[in-house]
Amino acid sequence: MGEALGLHSFGHDEALMSLIDVANVACGFHAGDPSVMDKTVALALRHDVRVGAHPGLPDISGFGRRRIALTSDEVREIVLYQVAALTGFLRRHGGELNHIKPHGALYGMLAGDEHLMGAAADVAELYGVPVYGLAGTSHEKVCQDRGIEFVPELYVDLNYDAAGQLIIKRTPHQTDPADAARRVELALTGQPFPSIEDEPVTIPFASICVHSDTPNAPAVARAVREAIGHAVEA
Repeated sequence: MGEALGLHSFGHDEALMSLIDVANVACGFHAGDPSVMDKTVALALRHDVRVGAHPGLPDISGFGRRRIALTSDEVREIVLYQVAALTGFLRRHGGELNHIKPHGALYGMLAGDEHLMGAAADVAELYGVPVYGLAGTSHEKVCQDRGIEFVPELYVDLNYDAAGQLIIKRTPHQTDPADAARRVELALTGQPFPSIEDEPVTIPFASICVHSDTPNAPAVARAVREAIGHAVEA
């Protein structure tokens, strides 16, 4: 959420806020700006949506989806800078930081490098909040080693490879809401779903992620919400 910039609107924040429980809010490096952060935080709190920081790489033109070579110190600095900015707006509106979830290429970099992930974990430890990430990667291992709460995610609008790793695309694509709902239904019952190679994968999760920048994100979110509701009723 909050991935607009200046006069340029982006995503489906207004339509999605009534469908979600938690928002990952951009903090200005890959998208967003002070005005957008302020408005997004206020919108989320009006809908009783918990707010997490979504720090990314300093790459607005690439939307944070291009890898940049960084040291551990640099990762710590850019994550801390962005989280601190968002918490200022949360404090202004009477909210609290719920978690930290890295964005885009930074998410993938931290998943595969314990040293870089350790630097991001320093910030989560400083603020006393959980980290949202991908199970079975450095996201989870570093958090477990450090005693930081970890929340594994299931993605419904990105594909997985046969090893259970996310395939992060540079540009958003439209997702069939029925396919998203089916993935959730399978995952909620502990069943595998097909990877991009058509191999079955099982993803441990405690949160379901829907990207706001896909063309039909509200329809996908509604389908996911309905699938969760059906599972609860069953």
